[in-house]
Amino acid sequence: MPEGDSVYVLARKLDQRLTGRTVVRSSLRVPRLATRDLAGRTVLEQATHGKHLLTRFSGGATLHSHLLMDGEWSVVRPGKVLPRRLMPEVRVELETEQGWTAYGIRLHQLELVPTAEEHRLVGHLGPDPLRADWDPDEAVRRLLADPSRPLVSALLDQTLVAGLGNLWVNELAFLVGRSPWTPIGELGPDGVRRLLDRAAVALHHSATVPGAFQVTTGRNVRGEDHWVSGRQRRPCLRCGTTVLMADELVNDPDNRRTWWCPHCQPGPGPEARVRRSVAGGGRPAGRPPRS
Repeated sequence: MPEGDSVYVLARKLDQRLTGRTVVRSSLRVPRLATRDLAGRTVLEQATHGKHLLTRFSGGATLHSHLLMDGEWSVVRPGKVLPRRLMPEVRVELETEQGWTAYGIRLHQLELVPTAEEHRLVGHLGPDPLRADWDPDEAVRRLLADPSRPLVSALLDQTLVAGLGNLWVNELAFLVGRSPWTPIGELGPDGVRRLLDRAAVALHHSATVPGAFQVTTGRNVRGEDHWVSGRQRRPCLRCGTTVLMADELVNDPDNRRTWWCPHCQPGPGPEARVRRSVAGGGRPAGRPPRS
């Protein structure tokens, strides 16, 4: 699943191709938006909040999309077209007056709303380390509202902090030397603040420095770019202990596939996992979507 830095990088690429260009033809290929038309509007910017992309147009309109596991955007040059095999999966097509055409492929949660009402779609999200309005104090408050919650489960909850996905929460748990299932309250306010400061620096570095995208070890070498993520049964890059993996719990976004080094990250093991989701709903009753 794309993480916050993935969507941020995508937004900057789309800005290069689309921002300032006027749409001459649009096609929104989902039933509830099929009659809506963006022709005549100019693309103003691509904003992000966590894993959500907000394409803002002149006239006060915003096209909201979420990539989930398989969504993507592709922009083709004038005179070029998307490969035919992908056309059945296109949900958005925006052709600009200069001939550049953007295709939204397998997009999810697609909505078109007045820009002034974006909060209806992203207002439930927590602070985002990649946004100018990043509020670490508010993020600390939200994360510590349930101090018994396991560290990785709390960090994955987009209503607490937006933009951290499975790769980053596993790597952050390693970097702070804590078991993924450590109750987050054990870090205390100062410890949670230090973790968030580290996360903000790491995500910004990943999203803005060439060659640094999602490299958490500082070594852009295949197999050595992550401390624990994807390294099950391999030696820890710091101490040599075998990295372990706990598989995800089905239909439970709080408990996704988890990697850790038992030596560098002492504390509770996967037996401490807490199942908080309900069958079929993917979350406890009353909790808003966490994506």
